[in-house]
Amino acid sequence: MNHLRLQILDQPTCERLLERLANEAEWQDGSITAGSHAKEGKRNAQLHYESPLRKEIHELIECAMWNHPAVKGFCLPRKLHRFLVTKTESDGGYDSHVDNAYMSSGRSDLSFTLSLTDDSKYEGGELEIDSISESFPIKIKQGEIVIYPSTSMHRVCTVTTGVRTVCVGWIESYVKGESDRICLFQLESGARAMLAKHGRGDELDLIFLAYTNLLRRLGS
Repeated sequence: MNHLRLQILDQPTCERLLERLANEAEWQDGSITAGSHAKEGKRNAQLHYESPLRKEIHELIECAMWNHPAVKGFCLPRKLHRFLVTKTESDGGYDSHVDNAYMSSGRSDLSFTLSLTDDSKYEGGELEIDSISESFPIKIKQGEIVIYPSTSMHRVCTVTTGVRTVCVGWIESYVKGESDRICLFQLESGARAMLAKHGRGDELDLIFLAYTNLLRRLGS
């Protein structure tokens, strides 16, 4: 499965955000942002989109994402858009669906889920992503982000106890193709590992030259 899984927020930050959500949040039915074919299967609540708290959390998480070199290398992000904060309580979930290719705010190349909730505080609620032959259930840890191709069929399994609060969003990449992004990520990761191990050299300069020109060629 071509996904990236990283810790980008610490526990105190997540707990502080959860406390503010408990005291300040104005929640609404999450199905209002689902497509017509997915509305009935989306059983959660989401923070009002115009909420100043939602915008504040958006800015905090976007900064944490773009400051992480692995996120930047994996996503090659042009922009993060349609950022939502959602809460799924007992018996809630989101049935199988694929994210819209285009939203009012841009193209969705990559999707992400970041958990604010300690995974020991609820049961069920796994993010399950399909590959060609099988599904990958992921129980996301507090402060952890999972980034995966928006082309994947996926679902949120039913929460059986507790409350799952996460942030979700979509990324428009400079490179549309998933396989192209993966190759570029592997090339850059290998080059940076060589740089850390051996230092700069003429041969490594050629690798970075090839990476940069491939990115220029494949980007849009």
